[in-house]
Amino acid sequence: MLWLLKAEPDSRIVKGTDVKFSVDDFESVKTSAWEGVRNYEARNLMKEMKLGEKALFYHSNCKNPGIAAFAQVSKEAYPDHTAWDSSHPYYDPKSDESSPRWFMVDLTFESRAKHFVPLVLLKHISEHVEDLPEELAYIGSEGAKAIKGMDLINRGRLSVQRVEKPAWDAIEQLAERGGWDETELGKGKGKGKSKGVKSSKGKRSGSKEPAKSMKKTRNSRKQEEDEDDGIEEEEEGRRIADGVKSENRTENIRDSGDNEESPPSKAAGGRGQKRKAAVSEHSSEERPATRARTRRRG
Repeated sequence: MLWLLKAEPDSRIVKGTDVKFSVDDFESVKTSAWEGVRNYEARNLMKEMKLGEKALFYHSNCKNPGIAAFAQVSKEAYPDHTAWDSSHPYYDPKSDESSPRWFMVDLTFESRAKHFVPLVLLKHISEHVEDLPEELAYIGSEGAKAIKGMDLINRGRLSVQRVEKPAWDAIEQLAERGGWDETELGKGKGKGKSKGVKSSKGKRSGSKEPAKSMKKTRNSRKQEEDEDDGIEEEEEGRRIADGVKSENRTENIRDSGDNEESPPSKAAGGRGQKRKAAVSEHSSEERPATRARTRRRG
């Protein structure tokens, strides 16, 4: 099985702790526990992970979310001790060492994406499966269809996700070959239109028809989903820390993992390591649990 896990590359303080964990931090640390996940679905997915399985490292809750690196599962699921650490941003008073509720895995950094693969590019591809720009034609129609079917596109806020092999292969090609013009992909802030990919000659490639316009409200909504994940995870952590039951969460969330989970914040367990908070996705009923990766000292 192949996976995608999220972390926050920008500083964000939760209970006095910076939960930031960027690709630079990950590369420096090499191996890190993926602690702080407080969403049942995300937790259950991590419990499925097997030693040696590959994962995409994704920057979330930032101005330019996307796939930054490749990693590997180096330790299978084990109890997340940060849940019973009262000083941790995502302390859960209902979990203890004798009856752990939350689990984490260890991930080991493998390599950076030669070309950062932004979410806006993946969304662009998913909207132009039948008329891919020539600069991206190398992923093929099957690769484009696989990207369109990713949980990242359809359930964006889920902090831990499965990735199908065809989508993984397409992303590997994008990360290796590049070919798109990021200035053309999505920056039309306030213009409400999805721009095409610009060729090296400055001409737009792909279909002769203009790219479909997207309503500003839709763009704003998607941007908020990408940028607010960490904030919602932080709010969830506070609710847990205060022992307050969320109306939708504690009674409606089942251990079976039926609800979408939010990414945990991960606390790296190395000296001088920076914290990372993976942004989680949530369903309408359940708030995301951001993986608040806090670094353990010692």
